[in-house]
Amino acid sequence: MAAQISGKGESVTKETDRELLELAAKAAGWNDFDWLAGDGYMSVYDAQGKQSAWNPLTDDGDALRLAVKLHLCVTSFSDEQMVGYVSKGQGRNVHEAPGNDPYAATRLAIVRAAAEIGRAIP
Repeated sequence: MAAQISGKGESVTKETDRELLELAAKAAGWNDFDWLAGDGYMSVYDAQGKQSAWNPLTDDGDALRLAVKLHLCVTSFSDEQMVGYVSKGQGRNVHEAPGNDPYAATRLAIVRAAAEIGRAIP
């Protein structure tokens, strides 16, 4: 699936899932995280040190919580999934073609939007 980000005038670089998740975790405020061996989930730790497995690319609940936390606007159309977000004071959108799995496309659009927010954080 190819993502398109509008409102920016720039093309999207293609990151790995790991890079996207690390940037999204940064946007979500997870300051401490590491990778669980072999299952694709990150271990994230809250301020009290409580550990949780996290992967909004594959887990609907993680993706929804990420969207709510970052105040993302998720819209589903028959030909695309779109997620709106604000970064550096400007509104932008991530578009994903639904392919055979509109749920996976929506999760990916959420993570890509979160990654763009995380990228803007110093």
